Amino acid sequence: MEVTAITRNARMSAFKGRPLARACQGLVASEALKIVEFSPKKAAAIIRKTLLSAIANARNNNGVADAAGLTVKLCVLDESVRMRRYWPTARGSAHPIARRMCHCKVVLSDEVKKAAGKGAKKEKK
Repeated sequence: MEVTAITRNARMSAFKGRPLARACQGLVASEALKIVEFSPKKAAAIIRKTLLSAIANARNNNGVADAAGLTVKLCVLDESVRMRRYWPTARGSAHPIARRMCHCKVVLSDEVKKAAGKGAKKEKK
């Protein structure tokens, strides 16, 4: 089972929040909340809001009793529209400014990831 929550048009550049989103990915939802709550970045508030919304969706719409035990399968910040502005400069000219926005998407899953990679042990036949 997968539960999704999306925050659209958050007033922040997606580039600045992606490292925090990657840090939350693959963790249990309660651990991801702890990471986000103690981060000083602006992206932390947006990801926290979306993560809490996904947990509430799991409880209310899917009837999951312990929604904090779900794992964060996907946490991404994608680019959204840009507000175009202009900065006045010398001799009556102007420089364009793009005020960026982003979409935050969090997908929670009840599946447990199997260990894979360098530290995983291979099964013998």
